[in-house]
Amino acid sequence: MCGIVGYIGNQKASPILINGLLRLEYRGYDSAGISTIEKNGLSIMKDKGRVKNLYNLEGIDNLTGTIGIAHTRWATHGKPSQENSHPHMDNSKTFSVVHNGIIENYHELRNFLTEKGYTFYSQTDTEVIPNLVHYYYNKDEKNDDLKFLRAVKNACSDLKGSYAIEIICKNHPNCMIVTRKDSPLVIGKGENENYISSDIPAILSFTKNFYLLDDFEFAILTTNSVDFYNKNLEHIQKETKSIEWNAASAEKDGYEDFMLKEIYEQPTAIRETIGAKFNDSSKCEFDELNFTKEYLSSLNKIYFIACGTAMHAGLVGKNIMEKLCKIPTEVDVASEFRYRDPLVDNKTLCIFISQSGETADTIAALKLCKEKGAKTLAVSNVIGSSITREADYSIYTHAGPEIAVASTKAYTSQVVLVAILAIYFAQILELDNKQINDLKKDIIELPKKIEETLKISENVKGFSKKIYQEKDVFFLGRGVDEAVAKEGSLKLKEISYIHSESYPAGELKHGPIALIENGITVVSIITEKHLVEKMISNIQEVITRGAKTLVITNQNVDENMFDMTIKIPETNSFISPILSIIPLQLLSYYISKEKGLDVDKPRNLAKSVTVE
Repeated sequence: MCGIVGYIGNQKASPILINGLLRLEYRGYDSAGISTIEKNGLSIMKDKGRVKNLYNLEGIDNLTGTIGIAHTRWATHGKPSQENSHPHMDNSKTFSVVHNGIIENYHELRNFLTEKGYTFYSQTDTEVIPNLVHYYYNKDEKNDDLKFLRAVKNACSDLKGSYAIEIICKNHPNCMIVTRKDSPLVIGKGENENYISSDIPAILSFTKNFYLLDDFEFAILTTNSVDFYNKNLEHIQKETKSIEWNAASAEKDGYEDFMLKEIYEQPTAIRETIGAKFNDSSKCEFDELNFTKEYLSSLNKIYFIACGTAMHAGLVGKNIMEKLCKIPTEVDVASEFRYRDPLVDNKTLCIFISQSGETADTIAALKLCKEKGAKTLAVSNVIGSSITREADYSIYTHAGPEIAVASTKAYTSQVVLVAILAIYFAQILELDNKQINDLKKDIIELPKKIEETLKISENVKGFSKKIYQEKDVFFLGRGVDEAVAKEGSLKLKEISYIHSESYPAGELKHGPIALIENGITVVSIITEKHLVEKMISNIQEVITRGAKTLVITNQNVDENMFDMTIKIPETNSFISPILSIIPLQLLSYYISKEKGLDVDKPRNLAKSVTVE
């Protein structure tokens, strides 16, 4: 989740570009850079760290170019460093590029270009883009006005993944080209100047009129014009859209609350977390890990240790890790873990999950495990956070900044990353290839299935109007669905202040059913095929006692049995919690809105718990 900005007009570009980056820094803060076209060709100024570091770069005040592109980075491929910072140039220093997204086939493209004589100076996926553009530009024997555009189009045809791209060329100093696929990009129209940005807020102070690019569309921008082309390079017309937002609402991209925005960002968050770690035919890769078959075979236990929502991600991880890797796996609450003298030694792998990477209890548990000789692995959303500095190894979700206190996109990104980690371990252990390959295919399809799941929003909203005045709500599940029930219950507590509890459905008759009375709401999750009949039987018990029932399922059930049934797409049961939690996120959100509460900032809670 990086941020990009562009400008072309009659003013000095550099101050406008840096101002835009400062407004986009919530999208990434590992490095920043700008590229402008100066009298002697392309100029690039970039550095590791925050956007403000650009002000200290020698010569940045001397830039006079009136066309430029800029980038603030959330590192995915390659560590945060000056050489991995954007913008990137091709070897001939003819093209300069900034990019937001993931190029999934960059290894293949890098090998192709290397064979053609190109050299790479970073570890990023982005560096293939300017070199690929240069390759096609040189192959094109025509020297007409569209040569630059054809080269960009041909390069993009080779890219697999997601991208929003801005490109400038020293041979075409009066224009820039932008395009997108699955990553955000808007064009702001001004008087004798035009602006580009990942998000509207970054340029809202300059213009209220915007062009919205669709996937696979290209735009050529000059000082006085914007020309649009489709994927076949046929000229098309687009109308501007007037945006009358204030700054606060603009940051939410038109959503009422950050939580709702972040719920709808989950397809992108999952897509970027998957990144280029694998495809249908390749093995899973974690360049930052070096576990061996000998080490993984020697383990007597894996621990997932976390707090709150992250602990629920660990519960899903336990199910995947044990079934896929055949390693005994436990999940523990970080705040309790270190006070009970846990049985941890050098044959234990301890995995710590924390969105912020600053959770005090989790960090303390990590230090204890290191003292006992265990290897430690951090799963975080923040590069360079405390937990990643303490751990032996670190891997990252790429959910982007999560503003709402109640976690949504960070949670589902944690689940998918842990699933990918389990695949990585299973491959090292040389276990069931078919099971691994089936899971990989289902993970790749997740973003589209999340988009499909989000279409049930209005149905959930309708049900929330019926139950928002409830005092107690119960959540039931079996197998991996119990972990979803726990997370659904927590979401409802966090933002609606309704008392809720989750139970394994089979435990109803061992006590909790005494709490079920006429009119009470029971939410059930059914995605495990072999447990459908058992779940239906348990739900029937609460129906008999007068409960209202909401069922989230991707199985064939008699929908007439329940007050409401929400159908979600079918997927691998290992990762079904990523889809089944979405209706429960929306349910909590809409109940809270019905009650008139502050969804993003629930009482007594903080985003990052940095004290015990």
